[in-house]
Amino acid sequence: MTSLARLSLTDFRNHADLSLDLAPGFVMLSGENGAGKTNILEAVSLMAPGRGLRRAALRDMARQAGPGGFAVAARLEDGTDIGTGTFAAAPDRRQLRIEGATAPLSELGERLAILWLTPAMDRLFADSKAARRAFLDRLALALEPGHGHHATRYEAAMRSRNKLLAEPETADAEWLGSLEKAMAEHGEALHDARLRTVDALTEAIAGSPDGNFPKAGLALTGYEDGDLAGQLRASRGRDGRAGRTLVGPHRQDLDVTHLEKNQPANLSSTGEQKALLLGLVLAHGELVAERRGLAPILLLDEVAAHLDPARRTALYRRLEGRGQVWMTGTEPALFEGVSGVHFHLREGQIREFTGNS
Repeated sequence: MTSLARLSLTDFRNHADLSLDLAPGFVMLSGENGAGKTNILEAVSLMAPGRGLRRAALRDMARQAGPGGFAVAARLEDGTDIGTGTFAAAPDRRQLRIEGATAPLSELGERLAILWLTPAMDRLFADSKAARRAFLDRLALALEPGHGHHATRYEAAMRSRNKLLAEPETADAEWLGSLEKAMAEHGEALHDARLRTVDALTEAIAGSPDGNFPKAGLALTGYEDGDLAGQLRASRGRDGRAGRTLVGPHRQDLDVTHLEKNQPANLSSTGEQKALLLGLVLAHGELVAERRGLAPILLLDEVAAHLDPARRTALYRRLEGRGQVWMTGTEPALFEGVSGVHFHLREGQIREFTGNS
């Protein structure tokens, strides 16, 4: 199990200087809207590769009244120090240091598994294919840290190919072939990892005994594995006219079904969709812990929204003892009876909640 023992923010969002001493288990953040609870979760999400839970531009994360740039530092429970952030001179470039030494961002995936749910994801099943694909890739990354490398290389090769196809008169056929070979290599690895994730999750969900969260049926659609390099060659003219690549795993979708009702998840009520998503994330967290021996850190923003009291209690019970779980809520009462570290934010101040905060 890996968790954060300490978190420090400098000029991050609305937090000029914040430090929290933490413990494994539940970390609760309560306070009014706009107090900065989600900003803290976003900072924790930067302990994973990628753009964080808001997918915001790095320059937007720096405190508006600050000098430019920001820093997020964490000490893991094993004593490892990790720091990431930007400088005012390079506001769109994130750097990572582990034990004081510069390291590639991909190394974060080797050390920590972090998953999150935000209110914006409550309608994930009715959202775009790109949103569901990004969600699936985070699940795959937590199980297979090398997944991020293949995603980055695939996207880079595809961007270069699209640029060449936009100017067919000067396009170098040999260079096009090289890019398509790279897309095929990394694209097939992407597809295989996603497929393994879907298959493993399907098995984990089927074996889950918890009846408080409806079970989801999962399927990967939109791309069939095959000779991707050949498909790309055959599609050059069509792709050039469209201005984008029309075949490949970047066109995939995660198809989700409410199994009990045998209906597409996007046709379920808002509450049912939230419960389906929670059930899926809970099963995945348990799968990561089993496969990697590394319980993921869960970031659950406004998790109580759309959950009735019975299901909320069931959620807390299932999460207990399963790694570090960060939760936010406007009212401290939402976490009544939950044991852990509880901080309350009010008027720009944060303090440990004692019942009188």
